[in-house]
Amino acid sequence: MTSFMKYRRAALLFSVATVLATLPHMARTQSPPALVDSPGTVASASAGQVDLTYMPPSQRTKVRNYAFDAYGPYPIVSAAILAGINQDTNSPPEWNPGVKGYSKRFGSDLGIAAVGTTVRYGLSEAFKEDALYYRCDCRGVFPRMGYAMVSTLTARRGEDGHRVFSIPALLAPYAGSMTGVYAWYPDRFGPKDAFRLGNYSLLVYMGGNIALEFLYSGPHSLLSRVHLNNAHGSQIKGPNR
Repeated sequence: MTSFMKYRRAALLFSVATVLATLPHMARTQSPPALVDSPGTVASASAGQVDLTYMPPSQRTKVRNYAFDAYGPYPIVSAAILAGINQDTNSPPEWNPGVKGYSKRFGSDLGIAAVGTTVRYGLSEAFKEDALYYRCDCRGVFPRMGYAMVSTLTARRGEDGHRVFSIPALLAPYAGSMTGVYAWYPDRFGPKDAFRLGNYSLLVYMGGNIALEFLYSGPHSLLSRVHLNNAHGSQIKGPNR
C-alpha cells in the first residue's frame, strides 16, 4: 500500500468514526438533558484535576457500557463501514473481493473491536480505573476538542475521579489488532501490521470521544428510544458551560 493510500485510509477511518458516533444522537429534541439513573454520568473536571461532583460508576453501569461498546449497534455499523473501506482497497488481498471477502473483513473488524473493548474494560478493572467518557466543563471548540483527544489515553481513578494516564486505553487498540493479525489474518502479516491496524483503532476511538463531547445524547435521543441508552458520555453540563 502506498503512502498516499495509507494517509487516505487513516483520514477515512477518522471521518467514519466521527460520523458513526453521531448516529445514536441524531434525534435531538428541544427538551433539556436530564439526569440518567447512573451515578457515573456526572460532570467532569479538566484532565488532571479533581472533580468534587464525581461519583464512581456502579458495576451495572460498567457492564452496560461494556456491552454497548463491544456488541451494540455502534461496533456493528462501524465494522460494516470499515469492511467496506477495506473491500475498496482490497485489504488484505488474500481475502479477495465479493460477498465472501466482505464477510471476512466485516467479521475481522468486529472481532478486533470486541477484543480491544474487552481488554480496555478488563484492564481498567484491574487498574481500578473508570473507562467511561465524561464531557468537559470547559468552553470553546478547541479546548473541548483537545479534551476529547486527550481523554482517549486517560481515565479517572479513585473516589475523587482524578485523571491519570491510562495504560489500558493505550494497550487495548493494539491488543485487538494483535489478536486479529495472529488469529485470522493471512500468515504474512506480523507485528508491524498489528501496530498499523492498532493505530487505526486508536483513531476510531478518538473520533468516538469527539462525537460524544459535542453531540447530544440525552434521554430523548434515538438511542434512548430503542432502550440502549449509553451512559458513556456525561449528560450533565459542567459549571463553566
